[in-house]
Amino acid sequence: MKKYLILILSITSLTMTAQDIMTPELLWKLGKVSPLGISKDGKNIIYKVSTPSVEENKSNSKYYSIPVSGGKAIELKEYKSLINDKNISADGKWTLSDKEVKINKVDGKDFYPELEKSDVKIYDALDYRHWDTFNHGNHNHVILTNSNGEEIDIMKDEPYDAPQKPFGGDEDYIWSPDGSKVIYVSKKKIGTAYATSTNTNLYEYDLTSKTTKNLTEQNLGYDVAPQFSPNGDLSWLQMKRDGFEADKNDIIVRHKGLDINLTSNWDGTVDSFTWSKDGKKVYFLAPVDGTKQLFEVNFPGLTKIAVRVRQITEGQFDVNQIIGLHENTVLVTQSDMNHANEIFSFDLKKNSWKQITNINTEVYSKLALPKVEKRMVKTTDGKEMLVWVILPPNFDAKKKYPTLLYCQGGPQGALSQFYSFRWNFQVMASQGYIIVAPNRRGMPGHGVEWNEQISKDWGGQAMDDYLSAIDDVAKESYVDNERLGAVGASYGGYSVFYLAGIHKNRFKTFIAHAGIFNTQSMYGTTEEVFFTNWDMGGAYWEKENVSAQKAVNEFNPINLVNNWNTPIFIIQGAKDYRVPIGQSQEAFQAAQLKGIKSRFMLFPEENHWVLKPQNGLVWQREFFKWLKETL
Repeated sequence: MKKYLILILSITSLTMTAQDIMTPELLWKLGKVSPLGISKDGKNIIYKVSTPSVEENKSNSKYYSIPVSGGKAIELKEYKSLINDKNISADGKWTLSDKEVKINKVDGKDFYPELEKSDVKIYDALDYRHWDTFNHGNHNHVILTNSNGEEIDIMKDEPYDAPQKPFGGDEDYIWSPDGSKVIYVSKKKIGTAYATSTNTNLYEYDLTSKTTKNLTEQNLGYDVAPQFSPNGDLSWLQMKRDGFEADKNDIIVRHKGLDINLTSNWDGTVDSFTWSKDGKKVYFLAPVDGTKQLFEVNFPGLTKIAVRVRQITEGQFDVNQIIGLHENTVLVTQSDMNHANEIFSFDLKKNSWKQITNINTEVYSKLALPKVEKRMVKTTDGKEMLVWVILPPNFDAKKKYPTLLYCQGGPQGALSQFYSFRWNFQVMASQGYIIVAPNRRGMPGHGVEWNEQISKDWGGQAMDDYLSAIDDVAKESYVDNERLGAVGASYGGYSVFYLAGIHKNRFKTFIAHAGIFNTQSMYGTTEEVFFTNWDMGGAYWEKENVSAQKAVNEFNPINLVNNWNTPIFIIQGAKDYRVPIGQSQEAFQAAQLKGIKSRFMLFPEENHWVLKPQNGLVWQREFFKWLKETL
């Protein structure tokens, strides 16, 4: 009897101490927080929580209020009246909004009204499709509405967009402090010129004269994110070079007729910013050393005081969004590779953090979490490269683990402490895989030179960086060198296709999602031609263009298919116009005709991403199913 009692107690003890791990199914039950702002009285944070429903194949949202100092969250039935409506003019007479307006003739019935059932589109220039939508001749326009409900289209008859497509929102238009003018972002180019340029500008519409002027005409790159300082100075984010979507992003302030660049001498790029309440500082977010952190820069005006950028926060996490300021605290969202976004406050005087929301805290508290290690690896050109190594929960260094090289997209996307609901390192590691995630050439957060080096060199140093990372980690006794894989999406998918031709049997399996397989056909089908012009150097028919010819010859994965000999899983969204479906079709067809074990997973209604819960769950299940089969 005593023996049985000991056994029961042992089993009970194991049950009480054992922890679960993150699974794809659990991942798709987590809530996603979206801050909406601080209440008018400054006492509460208003936010939304979206929770995926696999059964309904959608996300359901609820709205909450929580004290800025933390406390109990209260569910709201209505929230808009609680926060300041930035789209109402200072005198309360006008409201700003936006809507789609039909401008161009595109459909067959536009040209031939009697053939209204025709299903035809006719284009005379590029920009006939963007991201995941074909151009129907509609454009986003900023609309003024008075108290009588009368509307004024401040872009009447213009074939341009504000907000910008595909992701712009009401942050693309703002009121001047006195409410007499509207500032908005637009790329006023059409057709082929639109597809080959990044030259957005800030435009000012005067309500009295009903005239519009270009405020940033001299700058040829992106001008975005307008906001006014507490002192009434217009400020925005600016990139200098047309066509380079990943150029250094600087904070510009127009003060007494002069444009002051607050971050020109700082070796980094800005994600977003907000002003201090006294107008003496600007707080901003930027990638640094494999994370995203909070910075500040002083605003000297026209004085001789030096401009100084200072990093405020530091740690193994990402600060993703500045919600606002309250007394001595900055309210932000924060994540890391083991935790989805939550709202935090950072005390600027005490240099301390406080977690405000706990949307998924209880879930994580029951899990055994992976360990995330920072590792520095020497590259082939003698540089130090930061590599994140994510180890499985309950890691045992005496065991051997299958290991995945993760190839980041972008190609200038930051490989920071993000928490993805698809490329989720916590889920991957929790299924028993070590993840090697190098901050290879081309990533922001390691200086402008490091970030820019990948342009026109896709198959060069970045590929060496990948191999340096996996070779270095593979020296560890706990890495099973017979079970190495490489996975990635977008440029990461390109990386997988390219590595498949040069890896010299390092890897046992590959997974490529929305990857560029043929740089020549990519140039002819992608919708943002400015991207291929800049990163590949130009058009494939430019025979004297050294960079362009290198892109379609030396750095083209299709030219290395003869070396393919490894199982490969290829994933694609049919509505992906950034990296169109033909890229994955060509790769799968090549693998099949060469007799290589391969699989093609197509999402007919998804774009460059997989967004619907059930599709996302299939993605995760098939991802790990393939790894079990081949690794």
